[in-house]
Amino acid sequence: MTIQRMDNVLIVVDDLDAVVSFFVELGMELEGRGPAEGPWVERVIGLHGVRQEIAMLRTPDGHGRIELAMFHQPKAISPEPKDAPANTLGIRRIMFAVYDIEDVIARLRTHGAELVGELAQYEDVYRLCYVRGPEGIIVGLAEQLG
Repeated sequence: MTIQRMDNVLIVVDDLDAVVSFFVELGMELEGRGPAEGPWVERVIGLHGVRQEIAMLRTPDGHGRIELAMFHQPKAISPEPKDAPANTLGIRRIMFAVYDIEDVIARLRTHGAELVGELAQYEDVYRLCYVRGPEGIIVGLAEQLG
């Protein structure tokens, strides 16, 4: 086998505090936060003069992680359009399995989240929705029924 696991997904943000708070409210746990800079970072990501602050969050089961990065130097580049629709090329969302999807939506709304479409049910198996959070980040929520 070539890979051992998926380690994390990187999301570049402008407001690290707001996005960390959003994911913590969702139920992720902050593993750590701090600067990432210097020659080794520059060699890995292919940019020069890098100064960034990162935060690493993990799912409660310990298997999934999200790395958030806020670039001080060079400045982050904004994608267009800012709130890209679901059919835009590239990574569009991260899906989480949750309990009590309506409670999760209500709690995320206190962090500025909005439903992208609507809460829908797939057969007798799942209740699903997409939520757009800070900085246009889309998370999918899935509550298994039964």
